[in-house]
Parts: sequence; structure tokens; C-alpha cells
Amino acid sequence: MDNHTAMPIFLLWGFSSFPELQHLLFVMIFVAHLTILAANVSIMVAIKLSHNLHTPMYFFLCGLSLSETCTTMVIIPRMLADLLSETKTISLPECATQMFFFFGLGTNNCFILAAMSYDRYTAIHNPLHYPVLMTRKICLQQMLASFLLGILISLCIVCIIFNLSFCDSKTIQHFFCDITPVVSLACDYAFLQKMALFAFSAFVLVGSFILIMISYVFIACTVVKMPSAKGRYKAFSTCSSHLTVVCIHYGFAFFVYLRPKNKDSFGEDMLMGVTYTILTPLLNPIVYSLRNREMQAALRKVLGNANRFIAQSVTNRAMDL
Repeated sequence: MDNHTAMPIFLLWGFSSFPELQHLLFVMIFVAHLTILAANVSIMVAIKLSHNLHTPMYFFLCGLSLSETCTTMVIIPRMLADLLSETKTISLPECATQMFFFFGLGTNNCFILAAMSYDRYTAIHNPLHYPVLMTRKICLQQMLASFLLGILISLCIVCIIFNLSFCDSKTIQHFFCDITPVVSLACDYAFLQKMALFAFSAFVLVGSFILIMISYVFIACTVVKMPSAKGRYKAFSTCSSHLTVVCIHYGFAFFVYLRPKNKDSFGEDMLMGVTYTILTPLLNPIVYSLRNREMQAALRKVLGNANRFIAQSVTNRAMDL
């Protein structure tokens, strides 16, 4: 088979430029990964066990935490293995699979954030009709629509990229199979494919961001009409955590996927990749925990129960001995 049509193995260059830092990076990323898992799982367990958190807002937050946990599982374990490996190779099917799940879950995250903004608008604009407008069935439908949209768009992106013919170069200038580093290896990456990929990226990022901004424009219009300063503060405070997460999420995503690219941008993209695959999933649960008293109380309850369970288990084992 021709070299231009067969590329079974890629090399993930990643952090290979810093061989002396490989072990330090492994420890730092491993600790960050454990923290991400612990923080997101704690939020999901707290929401599940606290009946006062069984509301649409926390239902979407639970879905976002699950989706972000899965996103990190797609990228970070592979990154950790490559930091300790000499080969750092990935086959074409593995690369396509990683890209599919990463962008599918990433798209899901964007539209869950859009659903959360609509939920906040409904709660503030129509508080009396809120239980009717945001039933459990409607929340499930919005969550399912976000998931299916993520699968569909990611499938289109992967089909476009992996139907290209790849040249002799096998080195991906990144620590995972991202769009720009992979298509830069293609021989026939033409204007049509470039515009199609840009259109999908813009639809996900700009489309979902516009939905979020529309919700917040209506929220702002509703809040400024409230006669009470206390009411205005309470309304804005319910949105502050979500708005902070939106700014973090879209700020990094816009920079990576919608700005003009050149060969010198790979280093910047890899640095930003570390940010949105590690730092963003780490910050999101922290933001929701620090700025939400209900979540703080639920997490304290969960951690207290966990400590009591561990202490009881240790005591029972000591008695058995």
C-alpha cells in the first residue's frame, strides 16, 4: 500500500522536548488527575445523596461533572503512560478513537453549559412556572440532545480528518490527537476540508456561546427590573458560578480552535491543551464548591460520612485482629 494512504503508527511528540522534566510532569499531572476525579466524583455523590440538590440546576451540574471526568479519562491516562514510555506511539485507529471521544464529550460539555444557562433564565424569569417548564423529563431530553449532538458532530469531524491521505511524517506535535496537529500531517488537506472543520468548531463553540449569552441578556433584563437590591444580588449570585465556568471554558477553547493557525502555533496549542484538559476540569468543581453554600453543605456531609465509614472500618479491622 502507498505510503501516502497508509499510516498505521503516529508518534505523539508531546513533552519530548523536555526529557529532564518527564518524571516531574508525570507526578504533577498524576496528582492533578486524582484531584479532578476526586472533586468531580464528590460533586456527583453529593448531588445524588442530598435530596435538596435534586433540582434541574444540580442535575445539569452532575451531568457536566460526569462528562468532564470522562473527557479527562480519554486524554490524561494516555498522557501519563507516554511520559514514562520511550516509544510514545499511537496507531491510526487509536488516534481516531481518542479524537472522537474527546470532541464528542467536549461538544457535550458546551451544550450542557447552554442548557444550564437556560435553566437559570427560566428560574429567574418564570419562578412560578419553573417546576412546569423544567421537569425531569425536559432536563433528560436536553441532556440527551447534548450527548447525541456531541456524537454526531464528533463523528463528522473524525470522518473528514481520517479520510485524508497522510504524508511520510509521523510526528504529531501534541500530547494527544487534536485537530490541527493531525491535519498538518495530511498531503491533501484542502480549503474545503479546512472550512468544514472550522464550520463544525464554530457551530459548537460560537453556537452554544450565543445561546448562553442570549439567556444571560434576558436574565440581566429581568434582574435590573427587580425592585429589591437583595433580590437582584440573590439572582446574580445563582448565576455567578456558571458564568465563571463559561468564561474559563470558552476563553481557552476560542483561543485554541478559532484563531488563525500556523506552524509556529503548535507550542501554544500544546500549552493551552494542558490548560483545558487538566486545569479547566480541576477549576470547575472548585468554582461550584467555593461559590455555592448548598454544595458546600452537601460536600461536608458526604466527606463526614466517608470519614466515619473509614474510621469504623479501621476500628472493626483492629478489633478482628
